[in-house]
Amino acid sequence: MSMTDPIADFLARIRNGIRARKLNIEAPRSNLKLRIAEILRDEGFLGGVTSQEDNKQGVLKLTLRYDGRGATGSAITGMRRVSRPGQRAYVPAKQVPRVRNGLGIALLSTSQGVMTDKEARTKGVGGEVLCEVW
Repeated sequence: MSMTDPIADFLARIRNGIRARKLNIEAPRSNLKLRIAEILRDEGFLGGVTSQEDNKQGVLKLTLRYDGRGATGSAITGMRRVSRPGQRAYVPAKQVPRVRNGLGIALLSTSQGVMTDKEARTKGVGGEVLCEVW
């Protein structure tokens, strides 16, 4: 059976891993998911990202970050899928959203690749808003 929204599945795996207090999670690899994971690592939401080959499409291994403050101790406190297969969300360069007044990030798929909202504003490009992470 084919999956209609692999990005939502990827975000759900991260969210479920955080709720279960896992240290590492695995997800099927694609170039888009790899780029999203690298951005989350660079922004400090994930501890590490590795990609391994297998017989099929490959596996992404993510290391989650915690700070030891109990149940709310994750670096990621929330994430939301914005553009879905049934309702795409595109924004022009001047309307790139701010997430939690700058405390979170929005990931955009632009003509220059996947980037954060801050990068899109500095480069002056718009695109499809994939998700928000805070």
